[in-house]
Amino acid sequence: MLANAQLLLFLVLALVLFGVEVWALVDCARRPANAFLAAGKRTKRFWLILTGAAAAVGFIAIPPPLGLGLFTGFLQFVAVVPAGVYLADVRPAVSSYGGGRRPPRSGGW
Repeated sequence: MLANAQLLLFLVLALVLFGVEVWALVDCARRPANAFLAAGKRTKRFWLILTGAAAAVGFIAIPPPLGLGLFTGFLQFVAVVPAGVYLADVRPAVSSYGGGRRPPRSGGW
């Protein structure tokens, strides 16, 4: 019974980490490339490669029965670091330059 609880915990944790990595990748893809340079950050291509690699490792690390479970353990947690850095540092800096969601219009049609 304890083994099943541990498996469920690792599965939920892996899915949460994978969700954060996919969120960072999708958000990065939606931002304009010139926003990264204007904000004084690395290029969009750099962040797409980093967050894409993190999402790929996160996907492969999802344990069975939903995934392969190849990179379980420490590497799984290391893969979420670039996504966290993007979401905590880069995303706020480039968000003012457009991309992402648009604010609702006020006034007429």
